[in-house]
Amino acid sequence: MRKFFAALSLSITGIALPVSAQTDFQADSIFIRKIYDTALGEGKSYEWLRHLTQQVGPRLSGSEGAAKAVVYTKSVMEEEHFDHVFLQNVMVPHWVRGAKEKAQVINGKQKTDVPIAALGGSIATPKGGVKGKVIEVKSFQELRDLGTEKVKGKIVFFNRPMDPTKINTFEAYAGAVEQRAAGASEAAKLGAIGSITRSMTTRLDDFPHTGSMRYASGAPMIPAAAISTNGAELLTKTLKANPETEFYFEQNCETLPDAPSHNVIGELKGKTAPGKYIAVGGHLDSWDFAQGAHDDGSGCVQSIEAVRILKALGYQPNNTLRAVMFMNEENGMKGGVTYADSAKSRKETHIAAIESDHGGFSPRGFGIVGTPEQKAKIQQWTKLFAAYGVHELGPGGGGADIGPLAQQGTVLLGLMPDTQRYFDYHHAANDKFETVSKRELELGAAAMASMLYLIDKYGL
Repeated sequence: MRKFFAALSLSITGIALPVSAQTDFQADSIFIRKIYDTALGEGKSYEWLRHLTQQVGPRLSGSEGAAKAVVYTKSVMEEEHFDHVFLQNVMVPHWVRGAKEKAQVINGKQKTDVPIAALGGSIATPKGGVKGKVIEVKSFQELRDLGTEKVKGKIVFFNRPMDPTKINTFEAYAGAVEQRAAGASEAAKLGAIGSITRSMTTRLDDFPHTGSMRYASGAPMIPAAAISTNGAELLTKTLKANPETEFYFEQNCETLPDAPSHNVIGELKGKTAPGKYIAVGGHLDSWDFAQGAHDDGSGCVQSIEAVRILKALGYQPNNTLRAVMFMNEENGMKGGVTYADSAKSRKETHIAAIESDHGGFSPRGFGIVGTPEQKAKIQQWTKLFAAYGVHELGPGGGGADIGPLAQQGTVLLGLMPDTQRYFDYHHAANDKFETVSKRELELGAAAMASMLYLIDKYGL
């Protein structure tokens, strides 16, 4: 009994605990309860998200919004009196959408407007737009089988939907997203003049979902856009009735020279091993027509909140804890790469990194990338999380921005929330503040703070 109260006193009053200490379930469960009480009763993440999404707004890399987001999140961590808050220079791609896109399905004399969005990195159409007959395909192999003779001079319509039978929505996304990423070049190799891709969502609506695409080396560059799922349904239905259906679209996007930007980093200094780090983060950029509430404003404010909660509880970490706002995840990954390169050049040892980039929904677990022994150690804490609905420790991955740290042996963890509704909003204009539940957002922040605490206390 004396051992229990001693351990409880050490962890709650702020005296650093030795990394070698064995898990003290009672003391840890009490402290984690305090973490959740603070997040749910005195949380700040929701109001930070409100400001980030509604006052700062869209924040694509290189934009004025991205610059404002850097200033805002830096000021938040300074106002919370983090031990050290600083900016890390990053050069980022600067793609701009330009005037709003236009598109029509043309069936004889009937013209029907449909919503589209240029894909990030795409070129513009020629002035006045592009019009042509449509070739619908559901795979690259189907496209190749048609050959140049049938594709040349046409607009290719990639219409393979996300598989609705997949319970893991990210698995469904992975099964369809190659059309968006590489479809334009695959079509251009066969002489197509444009590429249209069904939006990456299982929901039927009028919101086109953008996202990054890339041009293959040596392939012609043709304009590429996403069409809303309702628009895709109309187009495929019209093509079945009239194979001579045409499609018209106009977009005005442009890639400008790379622009200077920043990762934003706030620290809570370690007391016994300040030269070792545990990072928790999300990506600060969002697509240009979206508030980016779920993708990834939620992950950013949860990361700041996770560190803030531990500070508010008087916890003094063994290692230095970092909240990192990564820049340019959406269309370049320059923030994550720059952070890892800097850590390597400065010889910073990162024990672990935690990322939240799957939306601000109820947390269900953490994906883990590490050795079997490291996974097993984290899984010993399953009972500590079970009371809060966090049951899965292991399945899944880490995150895009923390991925480059893996080369240094860093254990990577990704917060895994319930993502059944995530792709309703992903990369679309309806990814707004109002779609985020305050309670679910706070539960995610608490889960991250708890994992941060346990890794810092016991090591990996």
